[in-house]
Amino acid sequence: MSDQPYYLGIDWGGTRIKLGAVTPDGRLIAQDICKPPWHADIDEAVGGVLSRTEVFIQQMGRRPIGIGLGLTGPVNPELGVVLLPGKLKGLEKYPIVPRFAEQFKLPVRAENDGTLSIYAEKYAGQAKDVDWAVTVTIGTGIGSGVLLDGRIVRDPRFMFGTQLGHLVINTANDQLCLVGARGTAEMLCSATALTLAVRSGLQRGIPSTLSEKYFTNAHAIDFRTIIEEGIALEDELCLDELRRWTRNVGWLLINAVHAYSPQIIILSGGAMLAAKYFLTEIQQHVNQHIFRYPPGTGVPIVISEIAEYAGVVGAAIMMKVHLKD
Repeated sequence: MSDQPYYLGIDWGGTRIKLGAVTPDGRLIAQDICKPPWHADIDEAVGGVLSRTEVFIQQMGRRPIGIGLGLTGPVNPELGVVLLPGKLKGLEKYPIVPRFAEQFKLPVRAENDGTLSIYAEKYAGQAKDVDWAVTVTIGTGIGSGVLLDGRIVRDPRFMFGTQLGHLVINTANDQLCLVGARGTAEMLCSATALTLAVRSGLQRGIPSTLSEKYFTNAHAIDFRTIIEEGIALEDELCLDELRRWTRNVGWLLINAVHAYSPQIIILSGGAMLAAKYFLTEIQQHVNQHIFRYPPGTGVPIVISEIAEYAGVVGAAIMMKVHLKD
């Protein structure tokens, strides 16, 4: 193992926890993935992650300069998640940052995972050469980060730039979002949204190559299965729902352009597994419907080159930037 100094980034997601050692110049040199221990209470769950982190550091053979944590929802950097009702039970208002600091006797800081995606792109990805950019993470939910005039902006409520998932896309949609609204991007544009739409069609008896699998085990119909066994094989139900989903994502990105005027939009998250099936259409839809000067100017929409570990890299870089401030 190299003796390079590193920052430790931890991305605590809904289905996986990722750890990574990141050099000061933004290179990921080691990584690990584990599942969140959701059957334990929050103290046990955090204790399990602390133990996994301890093992990771031991395997590195040296301690990191600092530890950055990526979490969902509004995040107080010195405490942890401060508002996340109904999700990641027990983590809301839990002092996860002090627990990590006490355990490792190192600088520790937390940030929203969407904001970390823009840290990753600004310092190590496709936003290095621009001053205005938006990142959108499309997975279990919708995450977002914003770069304005070269700055990653924070507000007193810990929420600036992270709320694209809660924009209302279609008020006629009756699905209730975490925020109490209906028809938000979270409900219509996430990978989960496409999965639930296909499952709904299967339940109603719409013919599909996935029908037998669905009625054997409904949970076997996930996003990857829909792409690999439905869309790739031109299943009409899957293609129809993909077209509707793609249009919804397009409207979300149009809203992002009108709100933040980015020079580039960078997409990441599990849904990028299917990017070849929708990226061109989304690009055309966005360019056709944005109001922008000079007229006819489009906005490039690209796939993150560090998508799998953008949260880890962003968490580590955030820690580095904080220590230098």
